[in-house]
Amino acid sequence: MSSVPVAVAPARRCAYAVLRRVFERGAYADRALQSEARELDARDRSLAMRLTYGAIQRRATLDYVVERLAERPVARLDAPVTAALRLGLYELLYLSGAPDRAVVADAVELAKASPGAGHGLVNAVLRRAAREGAEALLGNLGEDTPEQAAVAHSHPEWIARLWWEELGAQDARALMAYDNEPGELALRVNTLCADPASVARELQVPTHTDPELGEALVLDGPFDLHGSSAWGTGAILAQSRAAMLVARVLDPQAGERVLDLCAAPGGKSTHMAALMGDEGEVLAVERNRARAAELRDTARRLHAGSVRVEISDAALPRSEGAVFDRVLVDPPCSGLGTLQARADLRWRVTPEQVSQMAETQAAILTAGARALRPGGVLVYSTCTISPAENELQVQRFLDLNSHFVLDDLCNEQQIHTHPRAPKVLLTMPHRDHTAGFFIARMRRMGEPSPGRL
Repeated sequence: MSSVPVAVAPARRCAYAVLRRVFERGAYADRALQSEARELDARDRSLAMRLTYGAIQRRATLDYVVERLAERPVARLDAPVTAALRLGLYELLYLSGAPDRAVVADAVELAKASPGAGHGLVNAVLRRAAREGAEALLGNLGEDTPEQAAVAHSHPEWIARLWWEELGAQDARALMAYDNEPGELALRVNTLCADPASVARELQVPTHTDPELGEALVLDGPFDLHGSSAWGTGAILAQSRAAMLVARVLDPQAGERVLDLCAAPGGKSTHMAALMGDEGEVLAVERNRARAAELRDTARRLHAGSVRVEISDAALPRSEGAVFDRVLVDPPCSGLGTLQARADLRWRVTPEQVSQMAETQAAILTAGARALRPGGVLVYSTCTISPAENELQVQRFLDLNSHFVLDDLCNEQQIHTHPRAPKVLLTMPHRDHTAGFFIARMRRMGEPSPGRL
């Protein structure tokens, strides 16, 4: 007698497919989810996103529980079985609402994609997890060492050790814990065509403001960005408050020439144009043609006529020489300050990539400095929390270029201070409730010494 196929909840089936694409084929979580969730209604899409991102973020903790309950390494399990276990355990241990039996039944059915009898293991492990409960399975996880905290808060050990040394144990633990929570939903109001108070009323969703950033609106509820009329008219752009702080620190003035290196997708370029009242020039440099096209579209939608897009390599010397009043160097980085928003990034980036990025960043910083006129302002920013890419990068630059001096941003801001490096800023998600950004501002005081920049 043939068995009757069991219908799996659409959100779980979607999340399972995304997990397999991410961990077996190296797909990006957001793109895979967008593809797999096309046919889902809004409610199922929301649940699929929560299941997908949560199971990806919590992979290390979930694998620890799997190995404890299955009494075998995750590496020895078939990929379909591993995906079903991670998905089922995440929902049992971290979410509430669905009956345990439904979670287990769907995970077992999904695991039948494995050629063996792994679905039996899934059934046994998840039933035991449901009996023991989250407190018994997670409550005794230690966090006294970086290695323990990496399991408890599901980060690669190298990141846990890096932050332990950089921030201290207390902040490292708090940051890793916060990385697994939903990130802020923030909008920048485009002051070239809109007023923040009017936009807040138009959005019809609860918001709150930031006393430092008058153009920022932080959303306190779900919001359909692209379905909003404010988006269509160019009145808003999704942007973290930390990213907004970068243009504010550069402080471009009307009529100036500003260079923005590695400018796509254009959030900072168009913000600078707004701060300048769209008077002057923002030269936005981007090497990737597709991203440059996206940047042009963003500038057009936000009515930023002063933004001019150039397709070129930001690390190469510029032919026009030192003519820019202000230069922003916002180079590619490891993105460790954005782990809340990018579920799979923590499992992608490696220490070797950080070292490689640091060399690229140094080249772009040098190119940006050469384009700055004497008396001009140079801002270096990243969206990461990594000394090699941040304060050590700036210190190496200053050691090689004595005609540049570092502004004391901490004295100006008195918030967002860096725990180890004076004068520069570091927003930290657990402390500042926005993305993690490093910002340093330097000034060119004269001409370089012979043989220097």
